[in-house]
Amino acid sequence: MRRLFAPIALTLLLTACGGGPSSLNAPAIATQRAKLGIIRAYIPHGRYGRHRVRYMRPRYITIHSTQNYNRNSNARTHAAMLSRGELRGRKNSLGYVTWHYTIDDHSIYQSLPDREAGQHADYEGPGNRYSIGIEMCENRGNSRSRTLDRTARLIALLMHEYNIPLSKVVPHQHWRMIRHSDGRDLGHKNCPYFLMENGKPSRKWSRFLRKVQTSYNRS
Repeated sequence: MRRLFAPIALTLLLTACGGGPSSLNAPAIATQRAKLGIIRAYIPHGRYGRHRVRYMRPRYITIHSTQNYNRNSNARTHAAMLSRGELRGRKNSLGYVTWHYTIDDHSIYQSLPDREAGQHADYEGPGNRYSIGIEMCENRGNSRSRTLDRTARLIALLMHEYNIPLSKVVPHQHWRMIRHSDGRDLGHKNCPYFLMENGKPSRKWSRFLRKVQTSYNRS
């Protein structure tokens, strides 16, 4: 049977990378954000997915993929959908689906402040209460490899900014989804599916974490 858990080397890097005082001060973080070209496109305060704000201290970073393959469904389009309240989540307590960042092969859009909880992972669970949600685009014409590279760079910066260790960079699959409306247990979502195998983190996920570590060290 193929082993699906991380090898010893990866386990060591998970405990070694992050978790201590950040080596980046505020000006350095601002510089890194500028280099990434993060475009602020917040959902309007008090409306749609921000009509009820819950503040949080980020402890995790949760990685998703959009599974939206339309050619024009890039980061800008998803950010616009969030800002117009087009993504309804009728079975969660907020009534909307929300997350923090959307990434494609050439841009990053931010839809929520990092310290506001979203609705992207597990209804009322810790994935929503304590994690920054990142969606990677999959639209036709988008380069997956460049999207992964850009995502790794953003994760590394957020790790520095909020003192989040690599062990708390997780796929959506990590969180068990208990539906708010009726308490139904929906289990674990196979997301981002192209980094999973048989519904669990695969060697591709391990390679992605190593890419994050490299970006973190370069910072």
